[in-house]
Amino acid sequence: MDTLKRTPFYDLYSAFPESRCIDFGGWELPVQFTGIVKEHEAVRQKAGLFDVSHMGEFMVSGAGAESFIQKMTTNDVTRLLDGGAQYTLLCYPDGGVVDDLLVYRLGEGRYMLVVNASNIDKDFQWLQDHLTADFGDVTLTNVSDETLLLALQGPLAEKILATVTDVSLAELKPFHFIEKASVCGVEVLLSRTGYTGEDGFEIYAPLDTAETLWNGLLAAGAPFGLTPAGLGARDTLRFEAKLPLYGQELSADITPLEAGVQFFVKLDNADFIGRDALLQQKETGLPRRLVGLEMIDRGIPRSHYPVYADGMKIGEVTTGTQSPTLKRNLGLALLDTAYSELGTEVYVEIRGKQLKAVVIKAPFYKKSQGVNPQ
Repeated sequence: MDTLKRTPFYDLYSAFPESRCIDFGGWELPVQFTGIVKEHEAVRQKAGLFDVSHMGEFMVSGAGAESFIQKMTTNDVTRLLDGGAQYTLLCYPDGGVVDDLLVYRLGEGRYMLVVNASNIDKDFQWLQDHLTADFGDVTLTNVSDETLLLALQGPLAEKILATVTDVSLAELKPFHFIEKASVCGVEVLLSRTGYTGEDGFEIYAPLDTAETLWNGLLAAGAPFGLTPAGLGARDTLRFEAKLPLYGQELSADITPLEAGVQFFVKLDNADFIGRDALLQQKETGLPRRLVGLEMIDRGIPRSHYPVYADGMKIGEVTTGTQSPTLKRNLGLALLDTAYSELGTEVYVEIRGKQLKAVVIKAPFYKKSQGVNPQ
């Protein structure tokens, strides 16, 4: 049996008696510290601190770095200025997704790519396989094993972080970062990004600073109600905000257009891998779309539950749960386009029974507006 990997924060989890770890893609990670719903509500109302050090980081440098990233990713990396970040995707030639990721422009010919933990090896190999001499001077380095990552998320995240940093946080806009900032006396890369649907920050630093950052941030946040949060709350938070999870809303078999992230696919600006297939899919019409579902009958939709209408299977649930914020049984589902209009009634098969649901607007939650009215 392979030994599970652990982040540099693992030994600090024991300070929370109710913490519980699970195997997540080969990592021993906390699914909760004090309870999933409690942690979810803390992030929506106050703030939560996530250990996401299992994520992968690649450095891409050299004179050809920008053109290489432009060829490999769906967004337009030439739009980035120093200190800017963008969400983007790696695609296969048929338009399926290798992974979704963030690109950080550190400077001229210097970039950091942040990829999903379960895809680190696959992504690095994919990039290496396409790094030809045509791009000129490009160096690709995997620094995942020497980089920790914390996410401080929630409406009070800025107030908490302001007590332990030298950065003027009000001037740090979303999807912007400072490469060298001081947090709890540690030099970090500080980014205004996150995966919860709330305001927040992500902190990249060397492994040996883990205890200083973790304890320093929790101490600074204690008066504000900051709590550590695990994978369970991270999943319900991103679900409510309709932020895709690779392997569920995105995969080798699901294109970015079907998943509803077409804003990050610049078909007019770049000749990236997969562009031709995605352009054709857009022109001929999407066969299926990601939609929101709300159960009418009593039941909770779960990943891979089949969805039916007119006596035939029309798709399946990608993610579903009882929403901690809305207290309703909701799901995201990839359905045949003919059944994707708001108000369409469909049936989710739950434990052998077909239970009624309706297509509703997603995301279910937006920070600026609160809960979406239905």
